[in-house]
Amino acid sequence: MKYYLIVGEASGDLHASRLMRSLKAKDEAADFRFFGGDLMAAVGGTRVKHYRELAYMGFVPVLLHLPTILRNMSFCKQDIVAWQPDVVILVDYPGFNLDIAKYVHAHTDIPVYYYISPKIWAWKEWRIKRIKRDVDEMFSILPFEIPFYEQKHHYPIHYVGNPTVEEISQFMESYHESTADFCHRNGLSTGKPIIALLAGSRKQEIKDNLPAMIEACQPFADRYQPVLAGAPSIDDAYYSEVIKGCSSAVDLPMVKNETYALLRHASAALVTSGTATLETALLNVPQVVCYETPVPRLIRFAFEHIIQCKYISLVNLIADREIVRELFADRFSVGNIRQELERILPGGASRESMLRDYKDMRLRLGNEIAPDNAASLITSLLGK
Repeated sequence: MKYYLIVGEASGDLHASRLMRSLKAKDEAADFRFFGGDLMAAVGGTRVKHYRELAYMGFVPVLLHLPTILRNMSFCKQDIVAWQPDVVILVDYPGFNLDIAKYVHAHTDIPVYYYISPKIWAWKEWRIKRIKRDVDEMFSILPFEIPFYEQKHHYPIHYVGNPTVEEISQFMESYHESTADFCHRNGLSTGKPIIALLAGSRKQEIKDNLPAMIEACQPFADRYQPVLAGAPSIDDAYYSEVIKGCSSAVDLPMVKNETYALLRHASAALVTSGTATLETALLNVPQVVCYETPVPRLIRFAFEHIIQCKYISLVNLIADREIVRELFADRFSVGNIRQELERILPGGASRESMLRDYKDMRLRLGNEIAPDNAASLITSLLGK
């Protein structure tokens, strides 16, 4: 069968690549064409465009690159129609993907499947109308999405398990490098424990969050070394530009494309919201969630009175209670980050309770192998 997949960022590339491997195991004749990244390309098939050509975040960047975004959308639609796949599989990235779903539904008979739901339960819940109209099957990786879709909106979905659980499990089984060896290999000090800085996978997130993370770590510099987790989609030059703009001069080491290994050897982490918060928890690293927003007081008001979501981190959303501190909007400040970091470092007041709570959250996710489950359902639904 012919599978057309569309992702818009690094995490989507990872999850889609694993789904592709599972589909190949179920369907020996699987043929892939995709908007994706290097991990998907390694599985096989034809990459039409790299996700870096799609990944614009925020009003101004989107506005500045609107002609490019519209050209990519138009090209994607034409390419799908020309290739005539048996199914279009969308992976998160709703701003682009829901427009594609609308077009495919309106102009073709090609079924549209969604693997990893857009987070409409947090923002833009009105998108449920578009999903119910344009998406034939939804494959969810978050257990709390079941009541949201099925009970609140009467839209049946498939919970297939969470892929990050298996990804972390496989990593832990195969990775045996000592902390000393890891530090030697990456030019880090072997005498100071690591504070991992996960500042996001998009330029705007890094620009907004990294300087405050660096400054918050300064009082601990005599005992700990902050280390930046470099995102695969971001050039080193951009990180250098952001770091040079910090209020105090700093030589911040970076480990690129090895976030799991970095976290494995870290004592604590400062993390932006997103999948990284779940990865950090599953690797048993105490964390503080840091996310700067524009107009912070307005965002706080919206979050408390308009947005239908209690938390921004997956850890807290899955647990349905606050396990990790979320410093965003008006709570985002160097002082608050520094205070919470001190509480989760070894000997800190919140460290042990956070680690215990991680175990409860993990139980809620179950042990299903998400890409295998999704692949079985997809091929079954398509009549393979």
